[in-house]
Amino acid sequence: METYTLWREMMLAGEDIGALREAYVLFYQAFIENDRWLQYLRGAGNTLIITAMALCIGVALGVIVATVRTAHDQQRTGHKSPVLGFFNAIFKVYVTVIRGTPMMVQMLIMGLVIFSSSRNSTAVGALTLGINSGAYVAEIIRGGLMSLDRGQSEAGRSLGLGYIPTMWYIVIPQAFKSILPALGNEFVILLKDTSLITCIAGHELLYAAQAIYNRTYEQMFPLLGAAFIYLVLVMIFSWLQGKLERRLRQSER
Repeated sequence: METYTLWREMMLAGEDIGALREAYVLFYQAFIENDRWLQYLRGAGNTLIITAMALCIGVALGVIVATVRTAHDQQRTGHKSPVLGFFNAIFKVYVTVIRGTPMMVQMLIMGLVIFSSSRNSTAVGALTLGINSGAYVAEIIRGGLMSLDRGQSEAGRSLGLGYIPTMWYIVIPQAFKSILPALGNEFVILLKDTSLITCIAGHELLYAAQAIYNRTYEQMFPLLGAAFIYLVLVMIFSWLQGKLERRLRQSER
């Protein structure tokens, strides 16, 4: 601590203390001084909570949209349901708009326009991420469902199962194995996209890093620290995904 204080005073006085000593001072004030490393941990915790919330919203929306659109596309000729047609049109517009506009623009519209009076920017950000992810998850799931042989669903119907039980017990479990890699990639993107919540003052990892370099007036180490934590989280998530994929492959043997 005394060494840090001395070298920091020398830096502020404009003296040359060497590159290594300067890096030590910058590292110390970015992570150790005033227990600032705790801010990174709290930011990472908020990031994981936001990701989990957005993940639940995205998967729920994705399953609903994919199921309705798949049911509409698989209708027999001459037996079209107007109800399915109505909801299919709405969901098609939803997917087109969400996938056709930038995530940053959606975040700003939700935070500064639609929920401009809300004080919980973090929850607004999680909702926005979930709505955005739902469109991509829906297309991933729909692609997996449409890729299966229609004989699978027809076999379920022949056993007396309705549409929803057939999808839940027969079709979706088979489709899940094929769409898992794409879903895993979407979830990794979702984890990294939590950093966009900062643009509406949401509290997560990047927000913590910004709060620190606004105090220290040095951006490199706080941003490198945030990037390192994001990298570790993504690597852990990818490892878990790979482990799940290997277990599913083993269950097929």
